[in-house]
Amino acid sequence: MGSGELSSAALPRGFFDRPSHEVAPDLLGRVLVHGPVAVRLTEVEAYGGPGEDPAAHTYRGKTPRNAVMFGPPGHLYVYFTYGMHFCANLVCLPEGFGSAVLLRAGEVVAGIDEARARRMSTGTGRTSTGTGPATTGAGSASSRASGDGPASSGNGSSAAGPPRGRVIPDRDLARGPARLAVALGLLREHNGLDAIAGASFIAEIADIADVADAADRRLTGVPHGAAVMLEGRPAEAASIRSGPRTGISTAKDTPWRFWIDGDPTVSPYRAHVPRRRNAAATSVGGASRS
Repeated sequence: MGSGELSSAALPRGFFDRPSHEVAPDLLGRVLVHGPVAVRLTEVEAYGGPGEDPAAHTYRGKTPRNAVMFGPPGHLYVYFTYGMHFCANLVCLPEGFGSAVLLRAGEVVAGIDEARARRMSTGTGRTSTGTGPATTGAGSASSRASGDGPASSGNGSSAAGPPRGRVIPDRDLARGPARLAVALGLLREHNGLDAIAGASFIAEIADIADVADAADRRLTGVPHGAAVMLEGRPAEAASIRSGPRTGISTAKDTPWRFWIDGDPTVSPYRAHVPRRRNAAATSVGGASRS
């Protein structure tokens, strides 16, 4: 984990008004606050826009599911994946471009008891009824397989609670995109939440824990469960590493995964592994297609 003070100054919307692969490394060390929990980001992945990045949800254009990615920068794009958990992204570039950064992992720096309680609850982070960006895959602002749905949520990111009696180590509370979403309490209804608008009520708050507490108060002018991106403690340039994105089958060599080297909260990298066709099923239907 890093050392030093965390700045509670809010990031401006202009921070996100850039290409996602430029925003992504600059997000390392920044703090996302949602309700009583704050997470310092240690691992992210960038995803490009329509026709640019075949691994992105927006590659084939705007749909009801990915519409938030085409909205103003600094909003959360949250979608349901694999029928069991959510992943969160931050929208980049001006309205209409369709680009975002997936939040892959981080260190819980405020509200650690709440984050652990959420992670320990079996089924926490599972879907709720209502509208939202439901998908048939996982992992990012990506289309990780053919079609327009992702296929993997990456590694170490199961949102379900651990076996009874096992206490989750601090480093694992938000280690993986689904775990991060659970720790922050991000669900389908938070798709489209503005992570910049919450800045208006934290201007006079100096401590990260106080910011998280303020975000969860039901006070006039302070929205309950508001989200806000803070300056935090930016990662030193020498500590930032980049490489291929986790678990994708297209554009798999694009080095748009960024992480803080040596930070224990970073999730392990796993390359995409093609699913093997069931031999019994293919024998019934005749020769399998290559």
